[in-house]
Amino acid sequence: MTVETQEETYTIDEVLAAATPGHRLILWNDDTNTFEHVINCLMKHLQYTADEAEDIAWKVHTKGKCAVLEGSYTEVEVYRKILKSEGLTVSVD
Repeated sequence: MTVETQEETYTIDEVLAAATPGHRLILWNDDTNTFEHVINCLMKHLQYTADEAEDIAWKVHTKGKCAVLEGSYTEVEVYRKILKSEGLTVSVD
């Protein structure tokens, strides 16, 4: 049995476009997590200050969601998995 494959080539611009920031990690409001837990997770994993994390928690509470990180897909996906393991509701946009 013979399998044929087609080689794909990319320009440097295509490679750089895929690696550049452009993806956002979105934190969603839910009925499960407390303000304290959300704030602690943001401080622990994303190095926000207590005041910044509290501001984000209030924004999520009042608006339903908030972007908490912007970067390459790989970077954002790593943090999505970390925050999800803490029980937070997150997605990549």
